[in-house]
Amino acid sequence: MEIICISDTHNNHQKLLVPNGDVLVHAGDVTERGTEREVRDFLKWFSDQPHRHKIFIAGNHDFFLEKKSSSQIAKILPENVHYLSETQLELSGVLFWGSPITPGTKNWAFSERRFYRWKNIPPNTDILITHTPPYGILDVSNTKKALGSKALLKRILSLKPKYHIFGHMHENYGKVKRRETVFVNASTFNQNEKLVNPPIKIIV
Repeated sequence: MEIICISDTHNNHQKLLVPNGDVLVHAGDVTERGTEREVRDFLKWFSDQPHRHKIFIAGNHDFFLEKKSSSQIAKILPENVHYLSETQLELSGVLFWGSPITPGTKNWAFSERRFYRWKNIPPNTDILITHTPPYGILDVSNTKKALGSKALLKRILSLKPKYHIFGHMHENYGKVKRRETVFVNASTFNQNEKLVNPPIKIIV
């Protein structure tokens, strides 16, 4: 299974050259201001992509998705698009799980709940999709601070998913392997808010 990973397109999805694959995954911040119009525009583009399966989660910019219930969001989703929010999806025996929670974002969408500790990630997850990175892995800001979640990293090291796909930290695009897990920061925006980073392909 070829999985194409993107994140942090911030309304610039139309400019992105997306390679073919079996699954297209977007790890959040599909919008800039988080409006319904922006979300609908993204969904139209996302649905039109040739990949058999399309999966996305929200990010800290996506206020509309935070404000709506799962049933309300389901009403605007194209039939060929899957939205994950603390939920799991199985495709050809591969288990995906996604969450938009973004610790430390305060007044932004999906800021971390006080006692949220990533306990909801199922132990059989193969592909973990979050907007926030884990602490110490592709998460360093332009001020040289690691801003990822320590609790998320602890959970990942315990569960050992094959891949962890995320974004949020535009400065840290890339892919690295730590122990049993390959970590993918798929942010297409760079630190200067330019859409320059190409999608990343992984194979399961």
